[in-house]
Amino acid sequence: MIKKTYNIEGMHCGACSTGIEMFLSNTEGIISAKVNYETKTGEVEYDENKLKDLDIIKVIEEAGFKSSSSSSSSSSSSSKMHKFNKF
Repeated sequence: MIKKTYNIEGMHCGACSTGIEMFLSNTEGIISAKVNYETKTGEVEYDENKLKDLDIIKVIEEAGFKSSSSSSSSSSSSSKMHKFNKF
């Protein structure tokens, strides 16, 4: 298992962070997810045999937010529309 922190851009309120947490929690291979609206970060614990770092970023992007690994300087773009209707 790996625990990693991700920078998340585009959150406007606490409901955004809750939605991202739910999106991540519904992903196979993710053990836990905690997203903090105030710090604009998310801490994700996941099974490295099932997911890679870029998979976590992709899930956050699918929720409609920009994300990058805090240990990486690169960021990925995403759509501007929040897609919380997945759950």
